Amino acid sequence: MRPNALKKKIADGVRCVGGWAAIPSAFSTEIYAAQGWDYVTLDMQHGSIDLNDVVPMLQAIGAGSDATPMVRVPWNDPAHIMRVLDAGAYGIVCPMINTRAEAEALVRAGRYPPLGERSFGPFRAAQYGGADYWQHANDEVLLFAMIETRQAVSNLAEILSVKGLNGVYIGPSDLSFSMGKTPTLDPTDETVLKAMSIILKETRERGLIAGVHTDGPKTAHKRFEEGFQYCTILNDVRLLAVGAANAVREARGLGAAAAAKTY
Repeated sequence: MRPNALKKKIADGVRCVGGWAAIPSAFSTEIYAAQGWDYVTLDMQHGSIDLNDVVPMLQAIGAGSDATPMVRVPWNDPAHIMRVLDAGAYGIVCPMINTRAEAEALVRAGRYPPLGERSFGPFRAAQYGGADYWQHANDEVLLFAMIETRQAVSNLAEILSVKGLNGVYIGPSDLSFSMGKTPTLDPTDETVLKAMSIILKETRERGLIAGVHTDGPKTAHKRFEEGFQYCTILNDVRLLAVGAANAVREARGLGAAAAAKTY
């Protein structure tokens, strides 16, 4: 089976930088993925990507880059998890994992027996990963639980104890929101920062992988210094908007835009 490059890089101590694709286009994904990312995640939760978009977008990542292809599924739903894995996703980011039972459900859907209950049928995964895909998928495919609520932080030890989970991915905006704070990818509130620190510490102490979403390179640098192993920098929509806004402002002799017209 084709090795999971992201998994190896993290094991080797590389600080991995990821892209996040929300535009349902194989063409834009091919261009975007070729810019040097360590991984590119297709966002089915908050992007406009559906199942019909996933295969051509995964093909686009594989065709033009060495980035590890991942998918954030819309929910902890076996139907979505199994289908995107069969399509060739090498990692799953699953939103709103708040309890041990929910983490166990993620592993059941994402792992072949005896570790899980994933059904056999890697229609494209075997093409991308190799004929022996099914023999090594449980070791190579990454499963990340999104920790993004107060409840998840309270249940963190139980979530992290679930066998078959590779690590966590923090959604700072929803984590802030759940604590009654303004949603942001660069929190400054002490309560939110303390929660993120706890998640990071407990995850790393168990030998698991800790990742986080950020609002750009500066915040990613901070998170890497804190000990996070992989960071995502915005998504294609926001990078497109910021790049376009700055180009327009520069042409008019203005300074860089503080923000672009996007969420």
